[in-house]
Amino acid sequence: MAAPAISVATSFTPIHLPNPRIPIQNPRTRQLPISRRRSPAVGAAPASQSVSSSEFLRAKADLLRLISDQERGLRTQTDPSKRGEIIGAIDELAAHGEGTNTTGPSLSCTWRMLWTTEKEQLFIIKNAGFFGTQTGDVLQVIDVEKGLLNNVITFPPSGVFFVRSSIEPAPPQRINFRYLIASQHLCFQYRNECLGFTSAVLRWGTWEIPLPPFGRGWFESVYMDGEIRVAKDIRGDYLVVDRAPYSWKE
Repeated sequence: MAAPAISVATSFTPIHLPNPRIPIQNPRTRQLPISRRRSPAVGAAPASQSVSSSEFLRAKADLLRLISDQERGLRTQTDPSKRGEIIGAIDELAAHGEGTNTTGPSLSCTWRMLWTTEKEQLFIIKNAGFFGTQTGDVLQVIDVEKGLLNNVITFPPSGVFFVRSSIEPAPPQRINFRYLIASQHLCFQYRNECLGFTSAVLRWGTWEIPLPPFGRGWFESVYMDGEIRVAKDIRGDYLVVDRAPYSWKE
């Protein structure tokens, strides 16, 4: 009986082993060439933080741009639309400063007014020329360590009116204050009559200009950095100040 035929394969499919010098890649993952890969910079902020920083810088720039031609707030008084824009920019910047402590040592400074909604100060700025003088820098001089605040209106070359206050920080952003005394260092001359400050009022004959209220109150520095500070107070007024290039002394 003949043996069954056995067929033997005479060909085969070669098996290719990977070259150990070439890294195996996941076919679903596209890798960049080594020359295009970049390591994150040391200390680089996360993307979300960078975006937030960019938004903050834009908000700050918007605010400073909006108030730059407002003559410290005089022009804003007759422009409700501009006032709304400025307050909107303040609110946006305040959102970036929310929760930060603005009542510490960095609050101690001679702050120079850039813009405000406070009618009494704006009245003096606008009408100082009527008394034969002009308004210079309007300042807030704060010393947190000593618990003192001076609200100052200067009348170059040497006139000044200031009101001393004691302050008490209420972190994170509120400062409670109490007016102490109004100091008279100015006598306006108009038609040969002296117009002097008494208490919280500037008087001339039967004419009277009210000054910022005396008593107790508070303000909140809703945003502060190494250049500017933005505050809201008990009356709903707003104040934008920068760090003056000098220190005011009594």
